[in-house]
Amino acid sequence: MNLWGARFRNEGSRLMEEFNSSLELDQRIYVEDITGSLAHAKMLAECGIITKEEGEQIRAGLQSILADIENGKLPIEGNYEDIHSFVEMNLIERIGDVGKKLHTARSRNDQTAVDTRMYARKQAREIIDILDHFKAVLKEKAEANPYIMPGYTHLQRAQIVTFKYHLLAYYQMFDRDQKRVQNALELLNENPLGSGALAGTTHLIDRTITTKELGFDKPVDNFMDGVAERDYILELTSAFSIIMMHLSRLSEELIIWCSQEFKFVEIDDAYATGSSIMPQKKNADAAELIRGKTGKVYGALFSIFSVYKGIPLTYNKDMQEEKESFFYAVDTTIASLTIMSEMIRTLKVNKENMRQAVKKGFLNATELADYLVKAGMPFRDAHGVVGRIVIYCEDQDKGIEELTLEELQEFTDLIKDDIYEYIDHESILNKGTKVELQ
Repeated sequence: MNLWGARFRNEGSRLMEEFNSSLELDQRIYVEDITGSLAHAKMLAECGIITKEEGEQIRAGLQSILADIENGKLPIEGNYEDIHSFVEMNLIERIGDVGKKLHTARSRNDQTAVDTRMYARKQAREIIDILDHFKAVLKEKAEANPYIMPGYTHLQRAQIVTFKYHLLAYYQMFDRDQKRVQNALELLNENPLGSGALAGTTHLIDRTITTKELGFDKPVDNFMDGVAERDYILELTSAFSIIMMHLSRLSEELIIWCSQEFKFVEIDDAYATGSSIMPQKKNADAAELIRGKTGKVYGALFSIFSVYKGIPLTYNKDMQEEKESFFYAVDTTIASLTIMSEMIRTLKVNKENMRQAVKKGFLNATELADYLVKAGMPFRDAHGVVGRIVIYCEDQDKGIEELTLEELQEFTDLIKDDIYEYIDHESILNKGTKVELQ
């Protein structure tokens, strides 16, 4: 069943009807479609395009459809082209010819544009809220674990940091992610309803009514742009891809940290799985799945780019193909953020193993070089001296802090007895502009 058959002489192909239908995907935007129609009907009545009584009949009919969908009495199924035809035909069936007036001064082009914007807006707000919660979880876990650990470059122990400081680096990443989603939300919040197919309508409508009713900041400035552009979908999916990239990096660190070789953390049993053959195994599968799903969200982004790259203005049916990719990106980002939030909340941190890793990593070598520079040695020379001290320590199976003053002075007499306070692992963090322990 469709809304345009009168123009055609011959019956359509059943195969084409199935190929053309988006009803299965459209099920998740039924609220937006009915909400947009309620606002449109109110505007038609207030502008005198339909009577107040007709407007009330349409309102009651649409609300009954919404209620019946939500209570399961009206499943979204059948031989309908899309959610728009499903709602309109059910409305006509319920209230008769008055229902045929709903589509006055409206095209499915601006109807689907407003549905898509409202759905994208709703999902963006949900992800902003989830990010708020996740950031709070990161901060709480960080504050509870201000313990020293190795900081890495090239996955090699580099300098001393704290678990708190490391985790708060991710807090900053997700804070920027939240701002990206917020920026996309602000840009998309314009009302395309009233654009018609592409060039407005001859009816004297009032777009400010639907703009206020639907919570948009303003009507779109250009009707062709209003029905043809979905750059906000690309911007949101790009922001979701960056969120997933940050989640994937954090996942990778958790996977490494919970391995037997590191044992810095322990992932809660609820977010791990075992092996069918090796009884001892506890796999960080939640983190691995997030890492794996990240690539699929990237794929969704480039799929949407591919849909839009060659489309002339204005609306083209290709645009229907963005939905599946965008819905996947939304669902995966929400699920991944939620799972990661719980993994971090329930994470156990092994303070002693991190401390031992610091002691074995010569992580005070840079500070020793800084000490020599402050004593008057050029940095490049200090770098060389400390490099030789590290080799000596490796040969003696000692840490730098375990060497006697006499051993250290074999390399340079600039080293005095205050060196031990300077290269102490705990005190390093509180020198100059270093990472603070607390």
